Amino acid sequence: MAKPLIIVESPTKARTIKKFLPARFVVKASVGHVRDLPKSTLGVNVEDGSFTPKYLTIKGKGDIIKELKAAAKNASEVYLATDPDREGEAIAWHLAEILKLDNPMRIELHEITKDAALAAIKDPHSIDMPRVNAQQARRILDRLVGYKISPLLWAKVRGGLSAGRVQSVAVRLIVDREREIGAFVPREYWSITAQLASHGSPIVFTAELNAIDGRKAEVTNETQALEIVRAVTGAAFRVASIKEREQRRNPAAPFTTSTLQQEASRKLKYRVRKTMQLAQALYEGVDLGGADGTQGLITYMRTDSTRISDSAKDAAREYIDGAFGSEFYGGTRVHKLREGAQDAHEAIRPTFIHRPPDSLAGILKRDELRLYQLIWERFVASQMAAAVYDQTTVDIAAGSYTFRASGSVMKFAGFTAVYEEGQDDVTPAAPANGKAPAKARPILPKLTQDETLDTKAIEPKQHFTEPPPRFSEASLVKALEENRIGRPSTYSTIVETIQARGYVEQIDRRFHPTDIGFAVNDLLAEHFKDIVDLAFTALMEEKLDRVAEGEGDWVKVLADFYGPFAAELALAEEKLPKFEQRDEPTDDICPNCERPMVIKTGRFGKFISCTGYPECKTTRPILKDTGAICPKDGGMVVERKSRKGRTFYGCANYPACDFVSWDRVIPEPCPVCGGYVTAKIKRGGVVTLECHTDKAHDLTALGAAANAEAEDEDLEPVGV
Repeated sequence: MAKPLIIVESPTKARTIKKFLPARFVVKASVGHVRDLPKSTLGVNVEDGSFTPKYLTIKGKGDIIKELKAAAKNASEVYLATDPDREGEAIAWHLAEILKLDNPMRIELHEITKDAALAAIKDPHSIDMPRVNAQQARRILDRLVGYKISPLLWAKVRGGLSAGRVQSVAVRLIVDREREIGAFVPREYWSITAQLASHGSPIVFTAELNAIDGRKAEVTNETQALEIVRAVTGAAFRVASIKEREQRRNPAAPFTTSTLQQEASRKLKYRVRKTMQLAQALYEGVDLGGADGTQGLITYMRTDSTRISDSAKDAAREYIDGAFGSEFYGGTRVHKLREGAQDAHEAIRPTFIHRPPDSLAGILKRDELRLYQLIWERFVASQMAAAVYDQTTVDIAAGSYTFRASGSVMKFAGFTAVYEEGQDDVTPAAPANGKAPAKARPILPKLTQDETLDTKAIEPKQHFTEPPPRFSEASLVKALEENRIGRPSTYSTIVETIQARGYVEQIDRRFHPTDIGFAVNDLLAEHFKDIVDLAFTALMEEKLDRVAEGEGDWVKVLADFYGPFAAELALAEEKLPKFEQRDEPTDDICPNCERPMVIKTGRFGKFISCTGYPECKTTRPILKDTGAICPKDGGMVVERKSRKGRTFYGCANYPACDFVSWDRVIPEPCPVCGGYVTAKIKRGGVVTLECHTDKAHDLTALGAAANAEAEDEDLEPVGV
């Protein structure tokens, strides 16, 4: 008897759905895309202006397609349940084409639960071709930029480089910020604070100089500061005015992809890629055991909408009323969508609010639980009442000088009973916007109008304005979103790609452009200005959005782009000079010819080379000491890179010593036998210590140090 077939992308999602659907359904996975543009050629017909793509079956997918064809042939109906976004829509269309489906039925699962799946099956629809065409246009745009500019970079800069319609804009943001930091001139300024108290009161509070003769105080040097200190020393400090007002603070909206990535970076120190991997696992399903079985724990994690369903709102109200009391419910609240955001599906929220994080302890892995808790708390808080504060501002006169003290007292906790949003980078007195960082407001003692205060101390303090901070992963994602660069599904890929290409590197979790990053950015800015122009890239996103909404012609979007681009390409090929890589000097001398050694940058990163090249070809890698001792000859164990970019560990005395390990050798020896110990990083980021003399040796004593290192690198605690 023929059975209905459901095709999803992920094997994990397939297993989850199969467990809770009736046995009459067959569930298969395509394991991602099944067709794509060819790798070896452009694969797009630009000659006749049709921009017809030439799709090929992805290498290695033959057996999967064969299995899907057999299943589809014997199925009563075929439901395409790929992800509910443009990429998923395109995969559904490719599946329909390759399986030759006459009547493919598209269903979208915004959450992987039994109720959601059964509801979707009852209400299938046809494939949304405008969304497919928007994805095709994006893929072809990226292919045109990558395959046309990259060979130019290989010829003029170095091999292995690439340009990207979105990644190049991300690099420009980082390069521009670095140049802004380099050009920044610090500006001196002084603060003057008074430590004050009411007569006889033990409570001392701080007031800061705010105005001089009624004008905002600006103290720019030590001479001014000391003059003010002399003027107010011994003066009567009198309470000139007291202003009290009630302040309300509303909760943040539930998570979008961007805000989840930012908050996970700020609060949990997760990299963007790790956040998305964990969110994917929570969305696709976790075995909860017992009657619950396998369930998706959060809604779809690639979204820029803050909308939530009416049923989710009702469930939140019920939970908040029961857990906190009805006064904590925030009522009907609509969180405003960011300009240009798509409202195709909901914000990221738990699928079942009555499943709090503590109920999943011991079921979820540590990092999954931490991310789930972040999502759950943010969603619950988004539906709660505002926090209410009594805020007091006191102006205190000392002759012609006015000092100000501010304080606040919480009257009603509201949403802060559950969640407080993390803080972005702040820069003291940054000249770009003149804003100083937010300051905590202390509790002030009870003061009265015209009261004279006791002066405990007058303190001048020198400060300097600081440049804007370098981008972190979180702030880069925020900048991409604010400038409408890329889509929620691309942020993680952008962040990874610009590092993999060697355009930027992370130092202390901050992005620094490399010499190659500067060079490629400047080359593109001069010869392909639209490619790295933020406004142009945002406009392209708008055009793609209109195509997805059925309001634009995808071929025209490509034609309008390609004409000017082809002209720029021809001009660049003719006039572009060859980039000369700057070498970094070292104190080393070549052991073979005694010429100076320098640091060069090659396709696989930086290395040390003799300046006598090509007569002398002496080179050696730049070694990163791990602190461990080689078990063979007692040399340093250093970090190395394979030709494919994979990290491994070996003796610094290679080739005289051939010790190598794919796992990191830790500095501490085995406490049982003194042998060397490696930290094996397993799936999910779990670190396991292992003695190479005997795996049964007890390494508990090494766990604390290794756990600290694991926390630093966003890994789970070690298992020993």
